[in-house]
Amino acid sequence: MRTYQNFIGGEWVGAASGRTFQTRNPADTREVVAEYPLSGAEDASQAVAAARIALPGWAGMTAVARGRVLSKASQLLEARKPELAELLTREEGKTLAEATGEVQRATDIFRFFGGLSYTLGGQTIPHDLPGNLLYTTRSPLGVVALITPWNFPIAIPVWKIAPALVAGNVVVIKPASQTPALALEIARTLAEAGLPKGVLNVVVGEGRSVGAELATNPDVAGLSFTGSYGVGHQIHQQLAQRMARSQMEMGGKNPTIVLADGDLDLAARLVAIAGFGLTGQACTATSRVIVDKSVADTFAAKLVEKAKAIVIGNGLKQGVTMGPAVSEQQLDGNLKYVEIAQQEGATLIHGGARLTDGDLAHGWFMQPTILGNVKPKSRIACEEVFGPVVGIIPVDGFEEAIRVANSVDVGLSASIVTRDIKKAMLYAERIEAGVVKINQISTGLALQAPFGGVKKSSTDSFKEQGAGAIEFYSRVKTVYLDYSA
Repeated sequence: MRTYQNFIGGEWVGAASGRTFQTRNPADTREVVAEYPLSGAEDASQAVAAARIALPGWAGMTAVARGRVLSKASQLLEARKPELAELLTREEGKTLAEATGEVQRATDIFRFFGGLSYTLGGQTIPHDLPGNLLYTTRSPLGVVALITPWNFPIAIPVWKIAPALVAGNVVVIKPASQTPALALEIARTLAEAGLPKGVLNVVVGEGRSVGAELATNPDVAGLSFTGSYGVGHQIHQQLAQRMARSQMEMGGKNPTIVLADGDLDLAARLVAIAGFGLTGQACTATSRVIVDKSVADTFAAKLVEKAKAIVIGNGLKQGVTMGPAVSEQQLDGNLKYVEIAQQEGATLIHGGARLTDGDLAHGWFMQPTILGNVKPKSRIACEEVFGPVVGIIPVDGFEEAIRVANSVDVGLSASIVTRDIKKAMLYAERIEAGVVKINQISTGLALQAPFGGVKKSSTDSFKEQGAGAIEFYSRVKTVYLDYSA
């Protein structure tokens, strides 16, 4: 068992309350992974104060100097990849291959923003008068807060931390209590890479009290959140009261449309990866498959074959391709949705049960689940499940498929399988989503491209990832200079 403390002002400190809590391996709950401080508002306030003290020194450095710290952190993370991937699997549950890919993603993000530091700045703008110079500069917001979820415990923190730091901000991050280890290891790595004390602070503990302090503290100039709509909406309202900047990513109900002309083998493979990979615990996972009626049965049979081939178990074991739900609460919620779907008229085609044979009895395992004849307005078709549960919605052609896909109140990622280039392009134009995939899985994002949703998936303002991520973490100042006299 590992023992962690908060990282505040460059020091490892316990919670003011003196209380602690533990995390357990979701694949084997007999194993305690780590112990953490159970922090509250007082600890968050201390972290903000420490960040405020560190702000002038860090903001006063050049972007290139800040980028060198991120580039060094990238090298250090890469050297620790096997260790960190195993830790991630033990605490979150995803397979070792998935965890290794996530650590690599974090490494690449630090490398990307380290390189981007050479391009940061404003622009010169032609003035309409001679002897005048018109240009813009970029400056950091100041203290920014980050609240991150449990499902990508190193990738999501890094894709928020890296642009925040390279833009010159100081940071307080509150990682999810189910999986805090990797955020603390990020802090350890950045400190080793030369990050000055107080520039990054990590507070672990109660989401309600820590989150409320970060949202209402007058020294916090902006907050980036990834998580549920209910929590995100509440934080957004708290920030709005004092006109602080906010960035919210709050999930989706991602469709994959399968048209009659599409490659059904490809469609089944893509949906299986996007729906059951990562145990379905991704905000961009495919949860609705909107299929032309003429091929719905054939597609369903192919998807069942893919589901049967999945090997479920402890993600550290060789050959396992799907791990457990992150917690008992998450597992119970998944199974409850399967039950509700059947009560609403859906047909259970495959799976739907908890797995308890042998070593699986000690973890939160369930079968990958496929539901057929799902109605577009049913709960299983409209609410985010966040588990390996896929609903098949039969439709009559492309136009109905688009209407059904757009009928929910979120819009994060969406994909389509078709050989018809015209329909593919019309889909890209008309689908209400922030990310569109054509003949690709709904999951998986290019780190150099902008990411974010529409409707209730996001505040639909600032994007994450890519060069555009800097927009949220910086302010533009316009300078007028007259040298004509």
